[in-house]
Amino acid sequence: MLAADIVALRSLRNRYYAMRHGQSLANCEGLIVSHPKNGLHGYGLSESGRRQVHDGIADSKLDLSTRIISSDFKRARETAELVYLQLDCRKSVEFDARLRERHFGDLELATDNRYPEIWAADQRDPDHCDHNVENVHSVLGRASAVVLDCEQRFSGETCLLVAHGDILQILQTAFYRLPPSRHRDLPHLQTASVRALKLRIPKG
Repeated sequence: MLAADIVALRSLRNRYYAMRHGQSLANCEGLIVSHPKNGLHGYGLSESGRRQVHDGIADSKLDLSTRIISSDFKRARETAELVYLQLDCRKSVEFDARLRERHFGDLELATDNRYPEIWAADQRDPDHCDHNVENVHSVLGRASAVVLDCEQRFSGETCLLVAHGDILQILQTAFYRLPPSRHRDLPHLQTASVRALKLRIPKG
């Protein structure tokens, strides 16, 4: 499945929301944690992050019919589980490795002040792999595949995608029909924030 398939759609069978995980211990320490060996079982939510999740969902329009699909990294997994309990969801949480954090290669466990140099490189070339970072098209492809699978499996559902900052920023570009290199032009998703993903209908 290609990300371009979302761009080709003129309508969606389901409603989609993006939720970035709550503040994590990695956020508190200012670290980049993107490799499964570190992210699957370490660097879960901080206490502040748990409160953020509660507040973010309280301010949302989501209800117990919401279908939650989440990254399996610990910080996202804990976020999804808290949302599930708070909404008293009827459907079990689904965990999908395709929603994992963008892999930042050689910058793993480096300080998060390295992000801007990668984002600047994204704007110049969405296919770049500087520092062995996963390129933008790869991230968009796997995130879009999750949405396209939902479009095939469900109809009339509200799907909440719980994931990470970069992958959700990049996924939004497909809904807005923007080049993925422009993902930082879109409003920044704060921790535990919920945002509707609405397909921009082309003119004509």
